[in-house]
Order: sequence, then C-alpha cells, then structure tokens
Amino acid sequence: MLTGKSALITGSTSGIGRGVAIALASLGCKVMINGFGDQGDIDALLGELRAASGTDAIHHGADMTKPDEIGDMVQTCIDQLGGVDILVNNAGIQFVSPVDEFPVEKWDQIIAINLTSSFHTIRLVLPHMKQNKWGRIVNIASAHSLVASPFKSAYVAAKHGIAGLTKTVALEAAQHGITVNAVSPGYVLTPLVQAQIPDTAAARGITEEQVVNDVMLAAQPTKQFVEIDDVAQNVVHLCSDAAKGITGANLSIDGGWTAQ
Repeated sequence: MLTGKSALITGSTSGIGRGVAIALASLGCKVMINGFGDQGDIDALLGELRAASGTDAIHHGADMTKPDEIGDMVQTCIDQLGGVDILVNNAGIQFVSPVDEFPVEKWDQIIAINLTSSFHTIRLVLPHMKQNKWGRIVNIASAHSLVASPFKSAYVAAKHGIAGLTKTVALEAAQHGITVNAVSPGYVLTPLVQAQIPDTAAARGITEEQVVNDVMLAAQPTKQFVEIDDVAQNVVHLCSDAAKGITGANLSIDGGWTAQ
C-alpha cells in the first residue's frame, strides 16, 4: 500500500513519533527519523526500521527551533530517500506553569517546536508533493487542540494553532492529490507525559499519583492512557488510499475526553 514511499517523521526517536516510524516502515516506507537521544539507541532504532521495511532508514538531528536545520533535514530526505511523500509533524515539548509566571523563553521554545516547525516542514515539502500529485501530511496535535487545561498556556495555544494550520493547508492542497489532517491524542504515557507529572504535581500542590488519577485520567472516560500504537495505526490509515477523501480533519483519539 505504501511500499516505496518516503516518510519524514519529526520528533521520532521516542514516544508517538517512534511508534509512527515503526508502523510506516512495516508497510515498506523509507523513513527519516528526527530527534535527540543516545546515539546507540538511535542506531538500534534505525536497524529496527530497516529490518521492518526492507529498505533504507536515516536519522537527522535537526533542532526544530532552527529553520536552517529544518531546511537541511527536508533537503537531506529528498536527496537520500528520493523525496518526502509522507510528512508527520510530531516534534513537541511541554512546560507547566501559571501564565503570569510562565518563562518567556519557554513560551518561545514551545511555540517554535510545537507550531512553527510544522509551518517550516510543510512549506518545504509541499512543492515536491505537488510535483508528484500525491502527498500525505499528518500533524500530531492533542486533545489540547480542542480543549484547554490550566497551566499549559503555550502548549494549548500551539496545539490550537496546529488545528488551524491543518485546515488551512488542507484547503490549499486539496486539488493537488495531497491530504492534510491532524490527530489529537489524549494522554499517552510517553516520556513527554511522564515528565509532566512532577511538574503538574508541583503546580497544583498535589501528589504525582493524584496527577495521574485525578487530572490526566479524570479527563478520559475510559480511565486508561491511549496507547502509542492506537495513534500510529490511525496515522497509517490517514496515509492510505482508503483515506484519500479525508482532508482538513482533526481526529480525536482521546478515550472520549472531548466528547464531554
């Protein structure tokens, strides 16, 4: 179905992005992963991706706050993997603080990584997708693209921005064989979410156990974390021909959170 397609997944050395990379590789995609981490772990992941796909997998360590490095990443993917047929914007960070105490540098960093980097990747890959008359862009948003939580002003603002960017680009690309969608997971127990737990506990003056049960899972009627593979398989579907009529959508994968 996707054999031979080239996929670029940002923020994919761990968590949701890693799961998406493995899922796409298992369908025969050439994959570029991006992100930081131990080089040994990255090399092991590349080996896993090559074994799963039977084709190439490469890594680019672009800092997603730096447009020049993003540009080099996209061009490297084009040069070494033959293009960018599938773009999954997943890079993200989090910081938890009351808005009147929110560090300005953290606001700027979150907006840059969680929102602005997607603008840069999209603007750079669209010409190649248009030339090929086929492309799939999937933006990993969040339930926070639809609802808000206290102490997450920058993250919520960025994810609402991703939802709007998705709709706008979907309209612009609609007649070029390109679909543009977002998926909005609820709480997934990734390293990013695990790192939020002590910060949220401190911000709210509660225990870490209370954060999990009374803050995070309280929002999800299933009372369970969303699994990484749940998100990955929905991304795969949006990349498939079966989903060619879906564009401009924001798919909730949140255990019923935003149904309330």
